[in-house]
Amino acid sequence: MRRALALLLALSAAAPVGAQTRRDERLPNGADSGENVLRIPGLPPIPLPPGARVVGPRDDDAPPPRSVAPPPVEAKPVETKPTQTKPDAPGQPAQRLPAAVVRKNVLDELFKRLAAARDLEEAKGVEGAIERVWLRSGSDTTDLLMSRALAVWQANDFSLARSLLDRVVALEPDWAEGWNKRATLRFLMDDPKGAQSDAERALLLEPRHYGALAGLGIIFEQAGDKKRALEALRKARMLDPQRKDIADKVEQLRFDVEGRDI
Repeated sequence: MRRALALLLALSAAAPVGAQTRRDERLPNGADSGENVLRIPGLPPIPLPPGARVVGPRDDDAPPPRSVAPPPVEAKPVETKPTQTKPDAPGQPAQRLPAAVVRKNVLDELFKRLAAARDLEEAKGVEGAIERVWLRSGSDTTDLLMSRALAVWQANDFSLARSLLDRVVALEPDWAEGWNKRATLRFLMDDPKGAQSDAERALLLEPRHYGALAGLGIIFEQAGDKKRALEALRKARMLDPQRKDIADKVEQLRFDVEGRDI
């Protein structure tokens, strides 16, 4: 029991920090020099394949042009740029991606790095970044409630922590980390069925949540369902292959469920 609690608590998320992404819009192979480039108002320059031209017919007997031909006068009416499109006006900032898209992109990249981590130290650094992203709900009010819940939890006031986490999941039902934190607390408060329900809800919202998967594995094992425990922990290990505690638990359960290799 003590080892199971240690594994479950070790999978708690870190303190929240902001996450930013940068976009490099430079063209490859020096394409931004103006050669063989299609320019559309409001979009980055688009490099054309070799031999392509922006406008005008191609003379098959002539060699491919090295520079973009100026558009003929009659091509100007094709312009489709609205005169009132403010984001395309000079000096106006480009439109930002929605926060949910940025969050997904950041997590996708971090999970690639986690799977490719060469050692435990590198994996821990990536884990910390993932868990900081998870611990941001997008609501200042909910983030404050979560911070207070974790503080009183650390002070062993489980009852108040549970009350605060109830409010968290009510305010942000689509936030996976709210359900995961309450799942862990319910497990510690000897409510395995409630913990299982919350962990499964967290995984519906974030299927890659290795913490919720490991928590389910512990719940299933204590309920005597070692096969489902092994399945959950194997998924957690695939996401975070450098975690020795999870790997050790998988090997222990594999022996119990599948027997010793011949």
